[in-house]
Parts: sequence; C-alpha cells; structure tokens
Amino acid sequence: MRIKPEQLPRTLSSNNLPLYWLSGDEPLLMIEAADLIRSQYREKGYTEREILNVDKSFDWGQFLQLTGNLSLFAEKKIIELRLSSAKWEDAGKKAILHYLSELNPDYLILLSGPKLDAATLKTKWFTEIENHGAFMQIWPINRDDLTPWLEQRLLREGIQADREAVHLLADKVEGNLLAAMQEIEKLKLLASDASGNPIRLNAKTVMQLVADSSRYNVYQLVDAALLGDVSRAQKMLAGLKNEGLFPLIILSAICRELRALLPMLEKKRQGQGVNAIIQSARVWYNRKQPVAAALARLDTDSVWKFLDHSRLIDQSIKGMSTANPWDELSLLLLQFSGAKPGTAQHQVV
Repeated sequence: MRIKPEQLPRTLSSNNLPLYWLSGDEPLLMIEAADLIRSQYREKGYTEREILNVDKSFDWGQFLQLTGNLSLFAEKKIIELRLSSAKWEDAGKKAILHYLSELNPDYLILLSGPKLDAATLKTKWFTEIENHGAFMQIWPINRDDLTPWLEQRLLREGIQADREAVHLLADKVEGNLLAAMQEIEKLKLLASDASGNPIRLNAKTVMQLVADSSRYNVYQLVDAALLGDVSRAQKMLAGLKNEGLFPLIILSAICRELRALLPMLEKKRQGQGVNAIIQSARVWYNRKQPVAAALARLDTDSVWKFLDHSRLIDQSIKGMSTANPWDELSLLLLQFSGAKPGTAQHQVV
C-alpha cells in the first residue's frame, strides 16, 4: 500500500506489515518516521535489529542468508536496508522479491533511501513490493508549510512564539529541519526561566540566539522564481553562492525549467486551461503551484528572452565574456520571478 506521512501512526496500529519503505531526501522526517516504526515494532516483540548499508558493492547474498535463517527459538528482528541510491540493481530486486515470496513472520524489513522517480513507481517489481507492505514518500516541507510546522514543534517544547518570531526562525532554518530542531532545543535551554512558566519567544530573542542555518538547493531556487517570490529567490542565490556551488549548475536548472515551460505556454496561448496543461505535462503534485504561477505570469516571448540571456551567462561562466556570472544570474532571476523595472532593487550576490 502507498501511505502518506500523516497516515503512518494509524497504519502501524492497525496492521502488522512485513515491510516498510521510506523514500525521501529530508533527513529529519526520515529519521522520525523510522524511529516511529521501530518503536511500534519493539512493542510487538521485535527486540533485535540488524542494519545493512546498501551501495554498489553490497552483496545481496548477505541479505538472503540473513533472512533465510529459520529457527524455532529465533528472536523477532528488524532488518534495516539503508539504500545509498534510488536505482536498484537486478540482484537487489530479485533478492527482495525472493524474500517476499517466502516471508518470515519474525522479521520486519525496513527500507530507507532517496526519493524514487516516477518511472520506478510504475515498474512491476516495485508494485510487487508495494503490495506486500507500506511505501511512504517523504517530501521536504515547503515554505508555506514551514511556519505552521515550526509553531507546532515550538508548542510541543513548551515555547509560545509570536508571529514575527516564527517567521524569522523560518528564514534562518529554511531547508534544514535538523538545524531547526537544534535551534528549538537551544531556545528551550537559553530562553527559559527558573519559574517553570511557558517560554514566550519574540523576534528579538530569535535574532540574538538563532544562527542562520538555512540551506537551499537549486530546485528550491527554481520554485521560488516560478512562484514569483523575488526576495526569496535572491536570498537563495546568495546562499548557494556562499556554499561554493558552481554557477553552471544553477544556470542548467533554470534553463531546464524554462525549456519545460515553453510547450506549456504554447498550449496556454492556444486556449487550454492551466490545470489541464499541468496534468498533461505530468507535473509532480508538490510543484503544481509554482508551475501554475509561472504559467499565469509568463509568455513564450519572455521565456525565449530569458533563454537568450542564459546563453550570455553561460559564456561568462566559461570565460568567454567579461560579465560577472553571479550578477547576471541575479538579474535573470529578478526577471524570471516577475520583478518589474524600478520596483525591485537588483541585488548583487
């Protein structure tokens, strides 16, 4: 079965499945989901735990030997397969399917690894695995959901924060939930008093105590530009520059998105509705809002201009132009995000 993260507690309490598969790129949420599964199965008597780190050199015979050992007095065991890659070799597929054909009720198989692509989710071998257990995709928390997520976590720790404080905290930890939890723990320690009363948090305290731990990737940057969030796109670009990311990686991601928009914008020009266009383009559901915002704001002429500008940025990155590639990327993102001339200051990153 395929479940959502919010369905995990109910699934654990109402089923005794032999296999769980966690897929995603958000470390904190992956860790918490795995911890919940382990906790529930320990209560069911699965007291032993075996961890197998699966990479290209992993011997799947080791897994088959481990799961093939039957004993009348065997302890119930959780066998964790930590996948380094979303791509499976044939030996791995065959080993898992072989195990599922001869299930051992004393074992729980817990798979965890990177996000799977859409093509993998449609394969026959994946469907067979999914039919025997629960598969859960864990998506990163987007900007809109981060503030309520932080509010909930703060309240859980006995911290009452005003709106400005939560927004400031979100700015400082966006894209890095592990850092968010570390900062909440630090706030709990440093902002508490001896009276035992609930901690009240304001923006000044956050500014004084919380480090800027925000972490971005090029996909978040592209989505910010698609949404038309000018200031956030510029902040992300500055963050990626400070992390030492090669600018050609950023430019490639932007160009790939621009080229993907062209056929969709052409369909819009022909009179098709945005929802129908997005559906036919098979846009992932968590990206529908950014793409829809871009389709409503842009046209094919502007996208071709952006691509032409991208060609000049490519030349500057490769030393064929005296232009500063980071300045030009900043300008391109301003235009892509929909900033009007004279309404947004060009931020040099």
